[in-house]
Amino acid sequence: MPQETGLREAVAEVWRPAEPSTMADVVALSGQDLDAVIEQARQGLAEVQRADGHWVFELEADATMPAEYVLLEHFLDEIDAPVEQKIGVYLRARQADHDGWPLYAGGDFDLSASVKAYYALKLIGDGPEAPHMRRARQAILDHGGAARCNVFARVALALFGQVPWRAVPVMPVEIMLLPRWFPFHLDKVSYWSRTVIVPLAILMALKPRAKNPRGVGVKELFVTPPQAEPHYITNPTGSAWGRFFLAVDRSLRLLEPRFPKKTRARAIERAVAFITERLNGDGGLGAILPAIANSVMAFETLGYAKDHPDLVIAKQAARKLLVERPEFAYCQPCVSPLWDTALACHALMEAGSAGTRVRRALDWVAERQILEVVGDWASSRPNVRPGGWPFEYRNDHYPDVDDTAVIVCALHRADPERYRHAIARGTEWVLGMQSRNGGWGSFDADNTHDFLNNIPFADHGALLDPPTADLTARCISMLAQQGYDRSHPAMAQALAFLRREQEPDGSWFGRWGTNYVYGTWSVLVALNAAGEDMGAPYVRRATGWLKARQQADGGWGESCASYWPERKAERVASTPSQTAWALLGLMAAGEVESEAVGRGIAYLKGAPRQGAKWHEELYNAVGFPRVFYLRYYGYSAYFPLWALARHRNLLRQNDRRIAWGM
Repeated sequence: MPQETGLREAVAEVWRPAEPSTMADVVALSGQDLDAVIEQARQGLAEVQRADGHWVFELEADATMPAEYVLLEHFLDEIDAPVEQKIGVYLRARQADHDGWPLYAGGDFDLSASVKAYYALKLIGDGPEAPHMRRARQAILDHGGAARCNVFARVALALFGQVPWRAVPVMPVEIMLLPRWFPFHLDKVSYWSRTVIVPLAILMALKPRAKNPRGVGVKELFVTPPQAEPHYITNPTGSAWGRFFLAVDRSLRLLEPRFPKKTRARAIERAVAFITERLNGDGGLGAILPAIANSVMAFETLGYAKDHPDLVIAKQAARKLLVERPEFAYCQPCVSPLWDTALACHALMEAGSAGTRVRRALDWVAERQILEVVGDWASSRPNVRPGGWPFEYRNDHYPDVDDTAVIVCALHRADPERYRHAIARGTEWVLGMQSRNGGWGSFDADNTHDFLNNIPFADHGALLDPPTADLTARCISMLAQQGYDRSHPAMAQALAFLRREQEPDGSWFGRWGTNYVYGTWSVLVALNAAGEDMGAPYVRRATGWLKARQQADGGWGESCASYWPERKAERVASTPSQTAWALLGLMAAGEVESEAVGRGIAYLKGAPRQGAKWHEELYNAVGFPRVFYLRYYGYSAYFPLWALARHRNLLRQNDRRIAWGM
């Protein structure tokens, strides 16, 4: 196994947390000319632009994504052995020193990720007595065994016959027929929950068994034999609402076998219609792997022929998320071309590249605006015209506010006349998506039905899509750049929302990037764009918080563990992307010539980089706090370039004001 060991070490290097640099190391490297660093980074970013004008970088999650891909192939008995062997290399390399699998590089043991990774490796062919499998099994048992993993992992185990279906909370497919006034309705949960739940409800109604051609099981991962385990369903929050929903679950479990067959058939038909309407060409349901995989299994369970167009599309959508390299492979949760392209354009425009390259990219972006499809968002905003952009290549029913605001800012900065129609429709849609509390969520307005996070099915705590500070800040930036002032009702309400959302220490929570550094950058830039007094006490508290988080090497590094309230202060080695966010926030607050900004610029100038990208192994974003984390490979390319170029531009100006919303 010496070759295999070498491959594991090579792959593991990607996840190995970097040691903090010393200030002496940074000073030694930071003597490089700022213009030269900017030009090298700008040219590197330009070189990875796709032929049609867009950018797309890899988007990595945790071990559950490639594990779920393996489980899907064995459910179907459609096994691509060479690909699975490469996934096996990846999964073995991701096993951490605690013998299990974490949710992010350097993270703690996660039971659900570890159960899925172990099962996937065993399906691939790793023997249970191999040293790495013995260690993983013991770690899983030490943490309570597979019976204690989350709902989605238990659903996977039920599909493979490893636990009884009573291990899973009841989610009857008849939810498809509920009226909107009912306490639970699909419109009341987030887009990602909706697209995962609908095909899953078909599976839970029909209870298929995976083909599992090799007959692989994982009964050794249970402390108590699965059929004898009495405590699968628990109160996820410990609240009175949680106790109420446990009682509802018990009642539904008794009533479900008595549901009329005609009603169930009609509900399944409604669920299938929901899925097929949202297949997005070959983008797949919701354009996210868990929903896509569930739709494949649902179609298979319903008896679709192998050449049925819907089944073919769904399988293609899953396959397109694979990243294959010579030594290993993994599966992305989704792809991020619209997001990457818009942010790359912002960085290049800041660096002085506003010519044909950026125009070609933004023409590509403008063509992908969703102008005809009325998505799920219309359930709460029926009188708003479509006009947003998705995150992925296609996701017509689910444009998101964040992408739309960032794109509108880029279009407006590049050429407000050329893109005037796209800007107007995008702005109209964003304004229409503002929630009643003044903030914005990602995909829906007023998605604030907090009591639903207490249902047993929501043990991951990420069922909803409420307004957040980072999203709201981005919308303020978009509006301010177009001349909306603080007296405009949408602006006034949004600014009031941000003031309410500020943490006692001065920071703001970052829902979609790690974490308080990301949120605080987003808000400070928005406040500056809106014309707020950047000397106001609440603003100075925020800048003081950022300065206090700066590390000895001049950079910033916030741990993904900061999403646990008791671990908010945890730091990691400085990262280029987080350092860039902090610098952009401080510069927006008037700190262009401060010592903190100078040290941060020195860190970025001296940090290792190659081509377009600064070296960054650590995860820098979040899908669901405390549940699902992300590593955007593009963040270390465009954000550091953006920060360095902005610093140079502000120093060359007669004043220190930022002319743009972002």
